[in-house]
Amino acid sequence: MESGSNITIDPSCTQMPPLAIDIILNLDLFGIILYSVLTFMATVSMLIFIEECIYIYKKVPTNKKSVIIWVNGAAPVIGTMSCLGMWIPRATMFTDMTSACYFAIVVFKFLIMMLEEVGGDEAFLKRAGKHKLRISTGPCCCCCLCLPHVAITRRTLFLLKLGSFQFALLKVVFTILSIVLWTNGTFDLSDLTITGAAIWINPFVGILTITALWPVAMTFMHLRVALRTLKIIPKYAMYQLVLVLSQLQTAIINILALKGTIACTPPFSSVSRGYMMSQQLLILEMFIITLVTRLLYRRQYDPLPEEEHEVNEHTKMVPMDSSA
Repeated sequence: MESGSNITIDPSCTQMPPLAIDIILNLDLFGIILYSVLTFMATVSMLIFIEECIYIYKKVPTNKKSVIIWVNGAAPVIGTMSCLGMWIPRATMFTDMTSACYFAIVVFKFLIMMLEEVGGDEAFLKRAGKHKLRISTGPCCCCCLCLPHVAITRRTLFLLKLGSFQFALLKVVFTILSIVLWTNGTFDLSDLTITGAAIWINPFVGILTITALWPVAMTFMHLRVALRTLKIIPKYAMYQLVLVLSQLQTAIINILALKGTIACTPPFSSVSRGYMMSQQLLILEMFIITLVTRLLYRRQYDPLPEEEHEVNEHTKMVPMDSSA
């Protein structure tokens, strides 16, 4: 009787991800259809984004062009990078890092977009001068209802911008550092030991992410009624959905793959197959989000009307204490 320790393991289950040519040679009919459809979706997403850029340059005021293009590009860029990672599995780490760096910039740009939609920094300060900012919002302090409200000043606005900008900057810095360490053989996403670089870099980047999302959430809660006619709520929902799918969903699948929950299927190891499933899901999801965001951002960009004093009580903003 053979013992359990003598079970034969396919060599491909312990090897590096396959080369692109190996994937092409091993595709069956279903694989050809699947890869073709997903590649078509990624291509259409990028073409829609390019067409949307042309529309924005023609129809949108100058001060809003850049930020709206950045925000619109989140889904098609992530979908395109996922398509590259699907065809070239050994480049998955780099495609994921590129997508993460782009979205880190989008977090900051979404905050700037909301400010520009109300007319810029000066208009925002003018509108918010009689109100206070609620800071007990997610993802940091949604349960801390006892936190005081903060007066909206130039310093407050600067801190809001800084909180999001630090993520856009430091994410790029840590990505470059990770690539440098990877070339030296000291950075491996599957190495979760205390001596591995990934176990130190990834949690710190997670803290930076939460810190950056907080100012955006505070600004959205403050302006969601004022910008309701500009469909800011569904726009924010799409932004949050891209975050959840590209970060949380991917992390969960990769953790399951590292634990061996996802089975090895030659020529893919368990980890490689997990990455592949993540890329394929993202292509489909980002394609759908690209179609939705096109509907949300393709509109006439007229100036926002002045805030009416008689409806202030309905704006969900916190009025300033008259004794202050």
